[in-house]
Amino acid sequence: MNEPISQYMKVGLIHFMAYPTVIKGEGPIEETFKKIALDDYFEAVEVTWIKDPAVRKNVKKMLDTSHMTLAYGAQPRLLTTGNNINDLDPAARRVAVDNLKAGIDEAYELGAAGFAFLSGKYAEATKEESYKALVESTLELCAYAKSKGGMKVALEVFDYDIDKKSIIGPVELAKRYAAEVRAKYDNFGLMVDLSHLPLLHETPKESLVPIKDYIIHAHMGNCVMKDPAMPAYGDMHPRFGFPNGENDVDELVEYLRVLLSIGFLNKQNRPIVSFEVKPVGDEDPDLVVANAKRVLKLAWDRV
Repeated sequence: MNEPISQYMKVGLIHFMAYPTVIKGEGPIEETFKKIALDDYFEAVEVTWIKDPAVRKNVKKMLDTSHMTLAYGAQPRLLTTGNNINDLDPAARRVAVDNLKAGIDEAYELGAAGFAFLSGKYAEATKEESYKALVESTLELCAYAKSKGGMKVALEVFDYDIDKKSIIGPVELAKRYAAEVRAKYDNFGLMVDLSHLPLLHETPKESLVPIKDYIIHAHMGNCVMKDPAMPAYGDMHPRFGFPNGENDVDELVEYLRVLLSIGFLNKQNRPIVSFEVKPVGDEDPDLVVANAKRVLKLAWDRV
């Protein structure tokens, strides 16, 4: 592509993946957020819960000063607590939904443009019941978000049989779900992730084209799935080119080409497309981020 990437997307970085010590809402949040805010390669940043109100206030100030767009990822609120918004136990599901509502409050406090979450585990024998519970929870979240402002709500599509084992899930079910929720709430959409496509056993075309009308946010990253004994196996988001990984420059080129072909990448309403990369072992987070930026530059030249 001869045109600058900034004409088609807002390149972002997921703060709590690049710097995983902050994933539970504590730790060096301000110091690591500032690194991203100082880097003009990024127009967008994705954060998760920040438990200390004073730290949230400082992050919001840095955000406003740096002229960045912020999105809120509530996935850690569920994954680190074991909450499941399609839990068939009504009391447990209520805890999960209330947890996400608190996240929506935080997201609005931070001035977020979008809010993301994921579906939970399920049993094949009760899959339809779990699906219905998910839809009910999602409608409640969309209504709550809409009552407070114009922030978008997105469900991130995860693997269904390897690591997270989320009900959404395979593209056919993702499409059914998105259509059902969007019919009632126009503030809802889907988030897709290059890291998850191999785990979903789907190519970019297979995974993205059927849900093209519902995609509102995208991630870029890698995964390992050849052998459970391998380092970073599963949904661990290692750097591009990680040993035995599935994604590098070629795969990112294909992903971006499909996103461009379906109109997701566009000049009129530039979407956030963020790196979801995480250091493995003793890797330096800043080097992992530098890796991602270089890979995207190489890929964009070929789109």
